[in-house]
Amino acid sequence: MPHRPSVPARRGRIPNTPETGTTTAHVQSLTRGLTILERLGEVEGGLTLTDIAQRVGLAASTTHRLLNTLEKMDYVHQSGDLGLWYVGLKAFTVGSAFVANRDFAIQSHSYLRRLMDQSGETANLSILDGYEAVFIGQVQCREIMRMIVKLGSRHPIHASGSGKAMLASLTDDAIHGILAKHGLPRHTEHTIVTPDGLWNAIKQIRKHGYAYDDEEHALGLRCVAAAVYDEHTEPLGAISLAGPLSRLTDERIRALGPLVARTAMEITGRMGGKWPHPYWAGGSALPRRQRVARPPAPRPGSA
Repeated sequence: MPHRPSVPARRGRIPNTPETGTTTAHVQSLTRGLTILERLGEVEGGLTLTDIAQRVGLAASTTHRLLNTLEKMDYVHQSGDLGLWYVGLKAFTVGSAFVANRDFAIQSHSYLRRLMDQSGETANLSILDGYEAVFIGQVQCREIMRMIVKLGSRHPIHASGSGKAMLASLTDDAIHGILAKHGLPRHTEHTIVTPDGLWNAIKQIRKHGYAYDDEEHALGLRCVAAAVYDEHTEPLGAISLAGPLSRLTDERIRALGPLVARTAMEITGRMGGKWPHPYWAGGSALPRRQRVARPPAPRPGSA
């Protein structure tokens, strides 16, 4: 019988072989394992096996098998009398590589340190991810009462200083799209929950160059923030100062707002970006710090 040449598989298609099913199973296991890591990273403390299984929608036996694999690779660990599972050191190492590889985060750290020294309040760095501000850097102040945020934690874009600073940096069409998709859910009694209220806040942010959070995400906490821009005047991220209501009075907000805006403009320049706010227009011809005119702080809850 003459030899029949095999027909090559079509370009772009994977031939049906026994290995194909194995590959699919491996991809599914990888997806499930990463989902487990995401759920563990969302909580401050650990989770029980039952809690994890419920959160990822898997059987306890499957979840336990995946956890054991992740534990062998140091991505998770189990400890305590309750046998709680926690994110492991390897996951932290991989996550830290993200920040280390972002020149923006590295370049901003010295400015955050200086901002904390000048203000006495905790300085933060965040980036925009969809509808949320994600914290990727922090320099804590020396006060006993201070803000401590978990790196990687997320705050809603409409109910946080950093979020609103970056939101105001987007185009009006982009903002309309975000509002249509996500709405304005309430987090505290001070959260802006109407489109008119948010647009008024955005107008003030664009005018003064900084945003103001008046207990809109957490009661007892205030924040003032400003966006950092790239060469297209699009937001790279935002820097902020946060502290308790008892220290961040209206008078201090009026003083800290321009300080944060000026620092954000310096980082923007360092990154080769363009500063769009008219209040600080003038580029490098900044007035001396002690002579900076201070615009009135936006009305609490509006910026």
